[in-house]
Amino acid sequence: MPNLSVTPPNRIQLRRAVASSFLGSVIEYYDFLLYATASAVVFSKVFFSSLDPLTATVASFGTFATGYLARPLGGVIFGHFGDRLGRKRMLVMTMTLMGVASFLIGLLPTYAQIGALAPIALILLRVLQGVAVGGEWGGAVLMSAEHATSRRGLWASFTNAGAPFGMVLSTAALGGTAAVLGEEAFLSWGWRVPFLISVVLLAVGLFVRLRVEETPVFQAAAADRGTRAPLLDVLRNHPRTLLLGVGVGLSAFVAQGTLTTYLIAYGVRAGFARPDVLNALTLSSALAVLGILGWSALSDRVGRRPVVLAGALLMAVFGFALFPMVNAGSVAVLTLALVLGQAVIHPMMYGPLAALYTEVFATRSRYTGSSLGYQLAGLGAGLAPLLFAQLDASTGGGGTMMISVIVAACCLLTVLCLLALGETSRHDLAEVAPAAPAEPSST
Repeated sequence: MPNLSVTPPNRIQLRRAVASSFLGSVIEYYDFLLYATASAVVFSKVFFSSLDPLTATVASFGTFATGYLARPLGGVIFGHFGDRLGRKRMLVMTMTLMGVASFLIGLLPTYAQIGALAPIALILLRVLQGVAVGGEWGGAVLMSAEHATSRRGLWASFTNAGAPFGMVLSTAALGGTAAVLGEEAFLSWGWRVPFLISVVLLAVGLFVRLRVEETPVFQAAAADRGTRAPLLDVLRNHPRTLLLGVGVGLSAFVAQGTLTTYLIAYGVRAGFARPDVLNALTLSSALAVLGILGWSALSDRVGRRPVVLAGALLMAVFGFALFPMVNAGSVAVLTLALVLGQAVIHPMMYGPLAALYTEVFATRSRYTGSSLGYQLAGLGAGLAPLLFAQLDASTGGGGTMMISVIVAACCLLTVLCLLALGETSRHDLAEVAPAAPAEPSST
């Protein structure tokens, strides 16, 4: 297909787009993953206090999972209008929606105060969070990728790097608040503080985001209105690409849910002090930022497929070593397990996905296609902790081997889908439709 006429690249706008995407992702995932951490250490006691501890944990992870279930819906809604009206407008809306929902969670009455209405309101706000983050990711990635003319893997990955950095802020905020206030005050009111400061982060994020121009790739394609329904275009013309994309990303999200949300609760039940688990998670999340950027930069040179493929194979093996390392009872070994899993291996699978998803869909439906593929794969991060908690409950705490098998099976699926999808790093985003898969050059 012929290239569309694209405005020459603007380095200032590229830097602004990358900074905006990273900061926006940090804020979105601070809010979204703050809930993940709180669901493991707080909500079972605050909103599900009438249940026994293990059942309360399952219920808490259930509300956590609803956010992930809502993410594909957000991807479709904001993807549709992002493909029709532009990326920038949707990103302002998603950031605002996330900030308001998180602020309101910080104001929610507890189960002891209003009974069953408390968890119901919590679930509704979690759904709004899911819709917001579902629409955020695709637009943020496209703002960087469509402004870039080279090193697309690196620039797009700043959006993915925002996720672990948001985890750093969220776990540090909860852990720091708990350490300063003590257990009783933290569970009584202190857990609300990290949610309430979301409104400050929202103001900063909007200030940066409003200074970024629409992407030149979208502006060049603005005259092309070949489809009024981007979702139908993806489902009708690119179903194979969508399904393969979901398969490629699934294992990264299952591993993410295992290494972060589930392992927090598991580690505490295994006898580790909550601050020790949160500190290990904070360290591994901070290092994951470097891992994501580094592996994504490498994918610009060798291709997306070799990097993600190596990560999936390593994670399949590491999954069987993870729980024995945690069960060793050593804080140092627990920290090592999280650093290896979250900061070294997982970024190989996760970092290049930002560029990969943008490279397999046409401009006119790229926001919708990339968002839907990514968010459907992202269900793994929300459903895995819930499934694993239920396995743990049904086996009396002895289901870790089955968890490792599930992780390995998802990694195998990723390998097969990668081989079928082919290399994407040489696709030209300025084309109306992606070119046929091409192997990366040796240079």
